[in-house]
Amino acid sequence: MILALDTSSAAGSAAIARDGAVLVERAGDGSRHHGERLPRELMDVLDAAGATIRDVDLFAVCTGPGSYTGLRVGIATMQGLALAQRKPIVPVSAFDALTNLQPPTSNLQFPTSNLQPPASSLRAVWIDARRGEVFASLAGPDGRAIVPPSSLAPEATLAEWSEALKGSTRIRFAGDGAIRFADAIRAALGDRAELPADVPMLAATIARIAGANPDRAVAPPAVVPLYVRRTDVELARDRAAKG
Repeated sequence: MILALDTSSAAGSAAIARDGAVLVERAGDGSRHHGERLPRELMDVLDAAGATIRDVDLFAVCTGPGSYTGLRVGIATMQGLALAQRKPIVPVSAFDALTNLQPPTSNLQFPTSNLQPPASSLRAVWIDARRGEVFASLAGPDGRAIVPPSSLAPEATLAEWSEALKGSTRIRFAGDGAIRFADAIRAALGDRAELPADVPMLAATIARIAGANPDRAVAPPAVVPLYVRRTDVELARDRAAKG
């Protein structure tokens, strides 16, 4: 049994999977901070699945990028639960989850080995990074990254990707950044770009990835956030030091 949590966005989501089936996935209450809602939302998902925390064999958590505070709260929550249960955690990046996204339904069966993205187009992930930037990653049809993750303005991201995008007839975008900056994507790529209609829940996909890759599991203290760029606190500290 796998308990998965995503706090990379304001709402986030939690899911429980067992023996290759997603039993429950629920979005969080985006009107409240993650620190106010956790671990209660996880317990609610377990209750809905007829399970308890003692039934969990493996934990999985989104490491980002995304909301800095949300990531810290989510990771710390799962670390505490995993330590108490003496169980490992599979860290899963938001890039990985969005690249391999397959929206689940109740009792959706998914493979627990040889995980492969279903489509043949290039896979672009754009996560809104604020400040007019996106956290971005680009993967090939096999789901493997073909350019390093970046935190740049939309136009600069597309310029960095220009060589990688040559010859591709289809680029599938995912993430809230692709929705916010859809006009910039369309202006650069036209009909080659497949844009998302909404921002999906990620917890079930995170559980699916964890089930397919149990070798990624680590001890709870080894899980660290993936920020891509320096945090606002670090930048403010540097500005104060220079001033």
